[in-house]
Amino acid sequence: MTIAIAPGFATLPNAASAAERLREQAVELEGIFLNTLVSEMFKSLETDSENGFGGGYAEETWRGMMAEQYSSEMARAGGIGIADQMVAHLIEAQAAATSTADLNAIGAYSR
Repeated sequence: MTIAIAPGFATLPNAASAAERLREQAVELEGIFLNTLVSEMFKSLETDSENGFGGGYAEETWRGMMAEQYSSEMARAGGIGIADQMVAHLIEAQAAATSTADLNAIGAYSR
């Protein structure tokens, strides 16, 4: 996915790599959120031997790992849109902070 860089943000050094780092962190956070949802979904499943897991301590361990992998893959595959929104808002906020700092430096705003 290509990330559109806001005009004020684009003037920062290494803006493209900063935007990519923001994207990676947003995807990771979305994965954590999805992990919570998938884990709760798995809690509602019966733990008898008919569903393939067999119950017990091992099932609890593997369910957690499976929920983590499912949520991680869902986030990397596009997720539910949380990462996209977070990246857009973070880039806008950083661009606004940069332009405000520039205007303050040239005396555009009184203190």
